[in-house]
Amino acid sequence: MSYLNLSHLSKRFGDVTALADLELTVQEGELLVVLGATGAGKTTLLRCIAGLERPDDGIIELQGDDIARRDPASRDIAVVSQSFSLYPRWNVFDNLAFPLRSPRFKVPENHVRSRVETVARQLRIEQLLDRPTPRLSGGEMQRVAIGRALVRRPKLFLFDEPLSRLDDKLREELRAEIFTLQRKLGTTMLYVTHDQFEALALGDRIAVLNSGRLHQSAPPLHVYDNPETLTVARALGSPPINLIPVCFERDQLCWEKASRQSQPPRLRLTSGAYDEGLRYSLAVRPEDVVRVPGGGGHPGTVLSTSRNGPDTTIHVRVEDQEIHLTEVGASPDQVGDSLGLAFRRGRLHVFDSRGQRLSENFQS
Repeated sequence: MSYLNLSHLSKRFGDVTALADLELTVQEGELLVVLGATGAGKTTLLRCIAGLERPDDGIIELQGDDIARRDPASRDIAVVSQSFSLYPRWNVFDNLAFPLRSPRFKVPENHVRSRVETVARQLRIEQLLDRPTPRLSGGEMQRVAIGRALVRRPKLFLFDEPLSRLDDKLREELRAEIFTLQRKLGTTMLYVTHDQFEALALGDRIAVLNSGRLHQSAPPLHVYDNPETLTVARALGSPPINLIPVCFERDQLCWEKASRQSQPPRLRLTSGAYDEGLRYSLAVRPEDVVRVPGGGGHPGTVLSTSRNGPDTTIHVRVEDQEIHLTEVGASPDQVGDSLGLAFRRGRLHVFDSRGQRLSENFQS
């Protein structure tokens, strides 16, 4: 049985559907990252689980108990958001101790100190326990906010884009600390973000959410390599995945907008459920586009190159399509150079007009 099980979860706000018949599970000790753009339904999802919103339909089971109609306080769930929500008149110790001193928990004061000091060491803020919260940096405040959730030892942790207000360096540092801490403690976490790099770095699994609908849930590399929908393919990857309009003609996928003055690029199929004349989208990631020496492959013209640390992205026009490929190291190419391109076998995806991925097998 799953530790957290969401079944047919739906939530509407007037004419807006925030969650649509959502099915999702989280295993005990798992860190599941929900990835989605603004408006995807991520925060609504967390608020329904925490009890801050009442779902219109569906079941929320935590350790086998349906909690969908319970009040928030009885769910034993901790929420960490992007707003630190610390008490400014208190020091760090008292902010961390606050949940334990509440009438609900009534933890003895000697145990309060022990648990606060343990969590402070885990988050490397033990030297800040006497410091007033207004004198903390943004990263320190977020550590305290995370610590206040940890000290409770709840059944489930919900993270609502907790690092979005921090600069890149602090985000990377805290991201690594959350990852290490979750693995060390074995806590169950549901973490939502719009940042694909955060999702790939943190998650045991990634669940891609769009317009309140779950598109795919799987380990990060599986989602990246095997996107089930066009939405998932677009959600991951930098530079973004190449999308080429194609149509099916006589056992071949033909680049739809190719110039009539030249032979359009084609990919021969050995199998696949395609309909003659219908439009499809061919998707290939930049690292799976390769140059072909000696004038072979699909001929193109270099439009620009951009260095991204150890990699270079090369923008190439093939017919009237712009394709980008990524290579390790510096590129010798200049604007206007001719370049032949090919795609790695087994790394191509075809999506139908609904954005659903089709099984395919390319001969060339």
